[in-house]
Amino acid sequence: MREFKKYPVTMLILVLTTLIFLAMQLTYGSYAETSIAGIQFGGMYGELVKASPIQLWRLVTPVFVHFGWEHFLINMLTVYFLGQMAETIWGSRRFLLLYVLSGIMGNAVTLFFTPNVVAAGASTSIFGLFAAVILVGYYGHNVQLKQLGRSYQALIAINLIFNLFTPGISLAGHLGGLLGGALMAVSLPTLLEPNLFSKKYRALAAGLYVLIVVILVFLALA
Repeated sequence: MREFKKYPVTMLILVLTTLIFLAMQLTYGSYAETSIAGIQFGGMYGELVKASPIQLWRLVTPVFVHFGWEHFLINMLTVYFLGQMAETIWGSRRFLLLYVLSGIMGNAVTLFFTPNVVAAGASTSIFGLFAAVILVGYYGHNVQLKQLGRSYQALIAINLIFNLFTPGISLAGHLGGLLGGALMAVSLPTLLEPNLFSKKYRALAAGLYVLIVVILVFLALA
Protein backbone atom coordinates (compact mmCIF):
# COMPACT_ATOMS: atom_id res chain seq x y z
CA MET A 1 0.00 0.00 0.00
CA ARG A 2 2.88 2.35 0.68
CA GLU A 3 4.09 1.97 -2.91
CA PHE A 4 0.55 2.58 -4.20
CA LYS A 5 0.44 5.87 -2.29
CA LYS A 6 3.94 6.92 -3.33
CA TYR A 7 3.79 5.79 -6.98
CA PRO A 8 0.06 5.59 -7.80
CA VAL A 9 0.38 5.82 -11.59
CA THR A 10 3.15 3.23 -11.84
CA MET A 11 1.16 0.81 -9.70
CA LEU A 12 -2.04 1.52 -11.67
CA ILE A 13 -0.26 0.78 -14.96
CA LEU A 14 1.11 -2.48 -13.54
CA VAL A 15 -2.30 -3.60 -12.22
CA LEU A 16 -4.20 -2.67 -15.40
CA THR A 17 -1.64 -4.34 -17.69
CA THR A 18 -1.60 -7.46 -15.50
CA LEU A 19 -5.40 -7.75 -15.52
CA ILE A 20 -5.50 -7.44 -19.31
CA PHE A 21 -2.74 -10.03 -19.69
CA LEU A 22 -4.50 -12.50 -17.38
CA ALA A 23 -7.78 -11.91 -19.21
CA MET A 24 -6.03 -12.83 -22.46
CA GLN A 25 -4.73 -16.05 -20.92
CA LEU A 26 -8.17 -17.00 -19.56
CA THR A 27 -9.94 -16.15 -22.82
CA TYR A 28 -7.53 -17.68 -25.34
CA GLY A 29 -5.48 -20.16 -23.32
CA SER A 30 -2.69 -21.58 -25.48
CA TYR A 31 -3.69 -19.19 -28.28
CA ALA A 32 -3.11 -16.06 -26.19
CA GLU A 33 0.09 -15.27 -28.13
CA THR A 34 -1.64 -15.25 -31.52
CA SER A 35 -2.31 -12.17 -33.61
CA ILE A 36 -6.07 -12.64 -33.29
CA ALA A 37 -5.85 -12.50 -29.49
CA GLY A 38 -3.68 -9.39 -29.67
CA ILE A 39 -6.09 -7.64 -32.02
CA GLN A 40 -9.15 -8.56 -29.95
CA PHE A 41 -7.57 -7.12 -26.79
CA GLY A 42 -6.47 -3.86 -28.40
CA GLY A 43 -3.18 -4.43 -30.22
CA MET A 44 -2.22 -2.17 -33.11
CA TYR A 45 -3.06 -3.53 -36.55
CA GLY A 46 -2.74 -0.75 -39.09
CA GLU A 47 -4.77 -2.38 -41.83
CA LEU A 48 -7.73 -2.66 -39.47
CA VAL A 49 -7.41 0.98 -38.40
CA LYS A 50 -7.17 2.09 -42.05
CA ALA A 51 -10.35 0.14 -42.86
CA SER A 52 -12.14 1.49 -39.78
CA PRO A 53 -10.64 4.85 -38.61
CA ILE A 54 -12.96 4.83 -35.60
CA GLN A 55 -10.48 2.34 -34.15
CA LEU A 56 -7.82 5.02 -33.70
CA TRP A 57 -8.15 4.20 -30.00
CA ARG A 58 -5.62 1.52 -30.88
CA LEU A 59 -2.98 4.25 -30.69
CA VAL A 60 -3.34 3.96 -26.90
CA THR A 61 -4.40 0.41 -26.01
CA PRO A 62 -1.39 -1.58 -27.35
CA VAL A 63 0.80 -0.43 -24.44
CA PHE A 64 -1.37 -2.58 -22.13
CA VAL A 65 -1.33 -5.72 -24.33
CA HIS A 66 1.45 -8.35 -24.33
CA PHE A 67 2.23 -11.56 -26.18
CA GLY A 68 3.48 -14.30 -23.87
CA TRP A 69 4.84 -14.44 -20.34
CA GLU A 70 8.39 -13.41 -21.23
CA HIS A 71 7.19 -10.30 -23.08
CA PHE A 72 4.89 -9.41 -20.20
CA LEU A 73 7.32 -10.03 -17.31
CA ILE A 74 10.28 -8.20 -18.84
CA ASN A 75 8.20 -5.13 -19.61
CA MET A 76 6.47 -5.09 -16.25
CA LEU A 77 9.74 -5.37 -14.34
CA THR A 78 11.08 -2.45 -16.38
CA VAL A 79 7.94 -0.40 -15.74
CA TYR A 80 8.14 -1.19 -12.03
CA PHE A 81 11.66 0.22 -11.60
CA LEU A 82 11.80 2.83 -14.37
CA GLY A 83 8.25 4.00 -13.70
CA GLN A 84 8.95 4.76 -10.04
CA MET A 85 11.98 6.80 -11.04
CA ALA A 86 10.10 8.71 -13.74
CA GLU A 87 7.13 9.34 -11.45
CA THR A 88 9.55 10.81 -8.89
CA ILE A 89 11.09 13.06 -11.54
CA TRP A 90 7.90 14.32 -13.21
CA GLY A 91 5.19 13.72 -10.62
CA SER A 92 2.22 11.41 -11.12
CA ARG A 93 0.14 13.39 -13.62
CA ARG A 94 3.02 14.35 -15.88
CA PHE A 95 4.45 10.85 -15.69
CA LEU A 96 1.10 9.47 -16.87
CA LEU A 97 1.17 11.90 -19.82
CA LEU A 98 4.75 10.94 -20.61
CA TYR A 99 3.94 7.23 -20.53
CA VAL A 100 0.75 7.42 -22.62
CA LEU A 101 1.98 9.99 -25.14
CA SER A 102 5.22 8.09 -25.74
CA GLY A 103 3.10 5.04 -26.48
CA ILE A 104 0.82 6.98 -28.83
CA MET A 105 3.79 8.27 -30.82
CA GLY A 106 5.27 4.78 -31.03
CA ASN A 107 1.98 3.32 -32.22
CA ALA A 108 1.46 6.14 -34.73
CA VAL A 109 4.86 5.34 -36.24
CA THR A 110 3.93 1.65 -36.29
CA LEU A 111 0.61 2.46 -37.97
CA PHE A 112 2.37 4.41 -40.71
CA PHE A 113 5.45 2.28 -41.38
CA THR A 114 4.26 -1.27 -40.61
CA PRO A 115 0.45 -1.34 -41.02
CA ASN A 116 0.44 -5.06 -41.86
CA VAL A 117 2.00 -6.08 -38.51
CA VAL A 118 0.12 -6.73 -35.27
CA ALA A 119 2.06 -4.82 -32.63
CA ALA A 120 1.58 -4.56 -28.87
CA GLY A 121 3.53 -4.05 -25.67
CA ALA A 122 4.63 -1.40 -23.21
CA SER A 123 7.99 -1.08 -24.99
CA THR A 124 6.90 2.02 -26.92
CA SER A 125 6.22 3.81 -23.63
CA ILE A 126 9.31 2.31 -21.96
CA PHE A 127 11.59 3.60 -24.71
CA GLY A 128 9.93 6.98 -24.28
CA LEU A 129 10.78 6.93 -20.57
CA PHE A 130 14.38 6.00 -21.37
CA ALA A 131 14.66 8.90 -23.84
CA ALA A 132 13.09 11.34 -21.39
CA VAL A 133 15.44 10.42 -18.52
CA ILE A 134 18.45 10.65 -20.85
CA LEU A 135 17.40 14.09 -22.06
CA VAL A 136 16.77 15.66 -18.64
CA GLY A 137 19.97 14.01 -17.38
CA TYR A 138 22.00 15.47 -20.25
CA TYR A 139 20.64 19.02 -20.01
CA GLY A 140 20.01 19.11 -16.26
CA HIS A 141 22.36 19.58 -13.35
CA ASN A 142 21.44 16.58 -11.23
CA VAL A 143 24.52 14.35 -11.01
CA GLN A 144 22.55 11.15 -10.39
CA LEU A 145 20.31 11.78 -13.39
CA LYS A 146 23.35 12.43 -15.57
CA GLN A 147 24.81 9.08 -14.58
CA LEU A 148 21.52 7.30 -15.21
CA GLY A 149 21.19 9.02 -18.57
CA ARG A 150 24.61 7.81 -19.68
CA SER A 151 23.86 4.23 -18.64
CA TYR A 152 20.50 4.31 -20.44
CA GLN A 153 22.16 5.43 -23.68
CA ALA A 154 24.07 2.16 -23.81
CA LEU A 155 20.96 0.18 -22.81
CA ILE A 156 18.89 1.74 -25.62
CA ALA A 157 21.64 1.08 -28.18
CA ILE A 158 21.83 -2.58 -27.11
CA ASN A 159 18.04 -2.94 -27.28
CA LEU A 160 17.80 -1.38 -30.74
CA ILE A 161 20.55 -3.65 -32.07
CA PHE A 162 18.76 -6.62 -30.49
CA ASN A 163 15.54 -5.52 -32.25
CA LEU A 164 17.24 -5.73 -35.64
CA PHE A 165 17.89 -9.45 -35.24
CA THR A 166 14.74 -10.46 -33.36
CA PRO A 167 11.61 -11.35 -35.33
CA GLY A 168 8.30 -10.03 -34.04
CA ILE A 169 9.80 -6.93 -32.39
CA SER A 170 8.53 -3.55 -33.61
CA LEU A 171 11.62 -1.46 -34.26
CA ALA A 172 9.41 1.30 -35.70
CA GLY A 173 7.39 1.41 -32.49
CA HIS A 174 10.48 1.63 -30.31
CA LEU A 175 11.97 4.45 -32.40
CA GLY A 176 8.64 6.25 -32.28
CA GLY A 177 8.54 5.85 -28.52
CA LEU A 178 12.01 7.35 -28.26
CA LEU A 179 10.91 10.36 -30.31
CA GLY A 180 7.72 10.83 -28.31
CA GLY A 181 9.55 10.55 -25.00
CA ALA A 182 12.21 13.04 -26.06
CA LEU A 183 9.62 15.63 -27.13
CA MET A 184 7.62 15.13 -23.95
CA ALA A 185 10.76 15.44 -21.82
CA VAL A 186 11.17 18.96 -23.19
CA SER A 187 7.47 19.79 -22.96
CA LEU A 188 6.74 18.48 -19.46
CA PRO A 189 8.58 20.28 -16.60
CA THR A 190 10.23 18.07 -14.00
CA LEU A 191 9.76 18.48 -10.28
CA LEU A 192 13.54 18.56 -9.78
CA GLU A 193 14.27 21.32 -12.31
CA PRO A 194 10.98 22.89 -13.49
CA ASN A 195 12.75 25.60 -15.50
CA LEU A 196 15.15 23.28 -17.31
CA PHE A 197 13.56 24.24 -20.65
CA SER A 198 12.00 27.62 -21.41
CA LYS A 199 8.27 28.04 -22.09
CA LYS A 200 9.13 28.66 -25.74
CA TYR A 201 10.89 25.31 -26.12
CA ARG A 202 8.19 23.49 -24.14
CA ALA A 203 5.49 24.86 -26.44
CA LEU A 204 7.58 24.09 -29.52
CA ALA A 205 8.13 20.48 -28.43
CA ALA A 206 4.43 19.98 -27.65
CA GLY A 207 3.42 21.48 -31.00
CA LEU A 208 5.93 19.35 -32.88
CA TYR A 209 4.64 16.23 -31.12
CA VAL A 210 1.05 16.95 -32.15
CA LEU A 211 2.10 17.82 -35.71
CA ILE A 212 4.07 14.58 -36.19
CA VAL A 213 1.27 12.37 -34.82
CA VAL A 214 -1.39 14.13 -36.94
CA ILE A 215 0.72 13.86 -40.11
CA LEU A 216 1.52 10.18 -39.52
CA VAL A 217 -2.12 9.30 -38.89
CA PHE A 218 -3.39 11.40 -41.80
CA LEU A 219 -0.94 9.85 -44.25
CA ALA A 220 -1.59 6.34 -42.93
CA LEU A 221 -5.34 6.71 -43.42
CA ALA A 222 -5.18 8.62 -46.71
